[in-house]
Amino acid sequence: MSTRPAPLTGIRVLDLTRVLAGPWCTQNLADLGAEVVKIERPGAGDDTRGWGPPYLKDQDGKDTSEAAYYLSANRNKMSVALDIASPRGAELVRDLARQSDILVENFKVGGLRKYGLDYETLSKENPGLIYCSITGFGQTGPYASRPGYDFMIQGMGGLMSITGERDDLPGGGPQKAGVAVADLMTGMYSTVGILAALHERGRSGLGQHIDMALLDCQVAMMANQNLNYMTSGKAPRRAGNAHQNLVPYQVFAVSDGHMIVAVGNDSQFRAYCGVIGLPELADDPRFNTNPKRVVNREILVPLLVERMAQGERDHWLAELERAGVPAGPINTLDQVYEDPQVVFRQMKRELPHPVAGTTPIAGSPLRLSGSPVEYRRPPPMLGEHTAQVLRERLGLSDAEIEALAAGH
Repeated sequence: MSTRPAPLTGIRVLDLTRVLAGPWCTQNLADLGAEVVKIERPGAGDDTRGWGPPYLKDQDGKDTSEAAYYLSANRNKMSVALDIASPRGAELVRDLARQSDILVENFKVGGLRKYGLDYETLSKENPGLIYCSITGFGQTGPYASRPGYDFMIQGMGGLMSITGERDDLPGGGPQKAGVAVADLMTGMYSTVGILAALHERGRSGLGQHIDMALLDCQVAMMANQNLNYMTSGKAPRRAGNAHQNLVPYQVFAVSDGHMIVAVGNDSQFRAYCGVIGLPELADDPRFNTNPKRVVNREILVPLLVERMAQGERDHWLAELERAGVPAGPINTLDQVYEDPQVVFRQMKRELPHPVAGTTPIAGSPLRLSGSPVEYRRPPPMLGEHTAQVLRERLGLSDAEIEALAAGH
């Protein structure tokens, strides 16, 4: 076990975000060792605290105040309840910003200026501050003032145009992803941008403003589909569980359910054909290369569908694994967390919790050999660390903290 501290140990982050994109970013930073102080509205806190049920259960099996949604994105942080709309609250947050390396916020464009918490104001007092703004559409452009939410961004950014069953098949039509991928990808891109700015600051000593937009990130993450459109001039359409550029790369119905086959090259296709007892398909001039299979998918796929339906899922999976052909089951989340690989990689963990005894969390996928991710704190209760942070960081007396809590 390494004795090196986590990579971002000693870095202070001021978290003025809520819901998912921002908290996902700051949770990454916290997992990597940064000291993250989350500023929340007194009495209400992050919006997702109320996004339940389900809620975390206490040791008697009763609901606590902690919604599962909130728990998913806020571990390793400290919660400080301050009203930035009050002069004193805004002053204290500015004081914390002066001491911080990174500030992350997801207020509407210009929304923090009236509190003196905008980048222009804070950077004059803290030139090394890395200030990341996360909005639906960015700080500039004709949509900058609009609110932006993940669902609408998935639609606007093209994801829903390629997600869902084909329009000419039963159940066809646009479909959003099962999790808020625009928010999550924006949180990930924000993390990357912040780490890059932190590295740059190590050379120049200067911070900078990072302008992150959900729509930008959604468009960027269309990846190969972007280039499918740009190179052909044709917008990709929904293909259900099939792949636009690979065949066979899809869900198949089998005799006892469904499974995925993901053939990525011609040698895998040959092996696949051998497993399913149709070796002649690998030599058929209509199917012997992937481009030909894509062009002739309407001929090939029905042959594969018929054969796959004759076998059981676990039989096919075992035989395909033996042949080196990528294939897998379609697991529900309870099955995911029973999977031996997921169990071995410790993707479900437990942390002590002040009202529930313990809380489950999903593990971080970041695996650093020398300075690993740390699981230091459960997602905090609202205002749990207010007194501690104001006392230790800003030097407030107990009397001042009590007066602040009383609204004086």
